[in-house]
Amino acid sequence: MNPVAALALLAIAGLAATRLSWLRRAPPHGVDAVLATGVPLVLLGLVLGPGIGMLDRPALRALAPLTALAVGWLGAGLGARLEWRLITRIPRATWLLCGAQAVAGLLAVGTGALMLSRAVPALRAAWVPTLPAVLTLGAVAMVSGPTAVALAARAAGVARHTSRALSLAATLDTTLGILAFTLALAIHHPGTQGRPAVGPGAWLALTLGSGVLAGIVFLSLTRLRPTAADVGFALLGAVFFGAGAAYAAGSSPVLACAIAASVIVNLTPRRRAVQAHLEAWESAATAALFIIIGALLTLPTVWILPAALALAALRVGGRWVVVRYGRSALAALRLPAGVGIATAPQGGLALAIAASFFLIDPGSGALLTTVVVGVLFAQLAAPPLLARTLRAPALTAPRPAAELS
Repeated sequence: MNPVAALALLAIAGLAATRLSWLRRAPPHGVDAVLATGVPLVLLGLVLGPGIGMLDRPALRALAPLTALAVGWLGAGLGARLEWRLITRIPRATWLLCGAQAVAGLLAVGTGALMLSRAVPALRAAWVPTLPAVLTLGAVAMVSGPTAVALAARAAGVARHTSRALSLAATLDTTLGILAFTLALAIHHPGTQGRPAVGPGAWLALTLGSGVLAGIVFLSLTRLRPTAADVGFALLGAVFFGAGAAYAAGSSPVLACAIAASVIVNLTPRRRAVQAHLEAWESAATAALFIIIGALLTLPTVWILPAALALAALRVGGRWVVVRYGRSALAALRLPAGVGIATAPQGGLALAIAASFFLIDPGSGALLTTVVVGVLFAQLAAPPLLARTLRAPALTAPRPAAELS
């Protein structure tokens, strides 16, 4: 398919998604609750890609910069939540519990993936290179998308102050997941598409530099044109710069743009406008990413499907165990008792991590499929699991937690 036509198709789908309430507001139950998970968009991509060949591999390669932009926008949305003045208010016990449940997901899924790859030759051949693939699966397991968690909480009828505490926990989990993903990429960043491979130190410097420079671009543009109407254009330019520089350098757009947004919200007086613009276009970026990932899906072995479901179950189980026995021990009583289950949804941020890995290593299609299956399973299972957990009165937090907004 002509790349221009493919770009127009994705633009229309993304803009249409911003008008659909099921991407922003999950109803309590019914078919609409399934629509809110993004499953239809992944299926649409599957039909347009492997199904009828409209989004074929050449078109998807031509659209790789757009993929990097969508990934970068979601990363920027996370970075915009990391205001230093709010982070410093978070109690140490909250950090410890969120860190413990995130690490539990990393260890459970990473160990499970390693054992599966050794037990099933087909998975060992699909998840290559093994160590970076296992680390990436573990890093994705740490992620809990704040927006996805909020949607699931709304679907289950969670109280507003409890939903805020869950969003805080999801933000902390995802931040730790991004750091773990950085480790995986520092180990594995092959030179592709004519780009030479660099050492871990140089790779980290390139990524950090791309993010900081993108933040400086925004700050410079808003100083030259300080009117509120120009904030959106400056932000788009900064995300374009950060995602493009990271993609060209063989780095991670999600990490570079998260760094850029963190720099921006901590240094600009227009942080609320920045956060509002990022949130307004998050649905469009997520929709485009879902469609592109659906078109990229590949199934080299049917073992990927049960393996992905098993890893997703390990992730949820590990998080539940840590919260069940660690919340009181760590005195993290500001977080709800059901935070392990409630933060199971992952949303677009988990897919953004997998897409970042795919942009660096286009041979990791099987890994991308594994992540997609696990993420969709978590999205579908989260509302009923959360509603079941809500029957316990201990889920209500005794005190409101700090909010990253």
